[in-house]
Amino acid sequence: MSPAVLLAGLVALAGALLLVALVVLPAGPRRVPLSRLDPSVAPQASALAGASAAAGAAVERVLVKRGRIAAGAAALERAGMTMALPDLVLLVGSATLVLGALALLLGGPIPAVLATVATPLAARLLVRIRTGRRQAAFADQLDDSLQLMASSLRAGHSLLRAVDSVSAEAAAPMSEEFARIVNETRVGRDLGDALDEVAERMDSDDFRWIAQAIAIHREVGGNLAEVLDTVGHTIRERNAIRRQVKALSAEGKLSAVVLMALPFGVIAFLSVANPEYLSAFTESLAGYAMIGIAAVLLVVGALWLKKTVRITF
Repeated sequence: MSPAVLLAGLVALAGALLLVALVVLPAGPRRVPLSRLDPSVAPQASALAGASAAAGAAVERVLVKRGRIAAGAAALERAGMTMALPDLVLLVGSATLVLGALALLLGGPIPAVLATVATPLAARLLVRIRTGRRQAAFADQLDDSLQLMASSLRAGHSLLRAVDSVSAEAAAPMSEEFARIVNETRVGRDLGDALDEVAERMDSDDFRWIAQAIAIHREVGGNLAEVLDTVGHTIRERNAIRRQVKALSAEGKLSAVVLMALPFGVIAFLSVANPEYLSAFTESLAGYAMIGIAAVLLVVGALWLKKTVRITF
């Protein structure tokens, strides 16, 4: 380890210890001012909170100017994340700068560029993974929720009361979405529009059928409990087929993950066992060309494997 890196690490450690001593550790007994006991007086914001709020407002203005605020907020809603979009962008930007600086200090310009590019991509991938898991959990809970709604309707409750029972009895994310439907209808929104929005947000064809069945029932009448039972039976069979397909394709997905991780594992092993072997790729134009070709082939293989193991029915 070079002396410059060691000195930078010692300075960072000393700064962290000083921050803990000044902020976290108590400085002795303190008296609470009487103004803080008055509920009509707003608490005075700290300098750090003010700087954070100003930075968040600046990020929000940039997002509004570029027209990204609506799409980003919708993506966070689909992922079930309560953090505001400007706060998330500010957090990811700060993490990108910190990780890029650390990579530049420890590894040089190439790791710094990779860290700077990989951090926002990792954040976007995390949002997509949370969205996919939330939508899959919603699909798994749908048949039980339909059965609960049908039971409530048979007990003599209204449709909105049946929806409210699902919001109270079901688990997340089903309870969250149905609670949103109830809250929106209480402030005057049409029930059909609220159901359609949930179907679009969760990207669920099954819930679109439910919304259409409820809309038809509101127009022509009939036994909605029986209709929900029929739709629930169909959804239950589709879920059984989907779980069977998922089990049969699990081996292919695991093989795809191993094949995609294998080049990075080999590179990590060679960087430890024989660093001079890899340094030849960054010393000539041909080496950089080979790295670029390998990256393109890796992306093509990843897309090919993803298309192979993804089965739509």
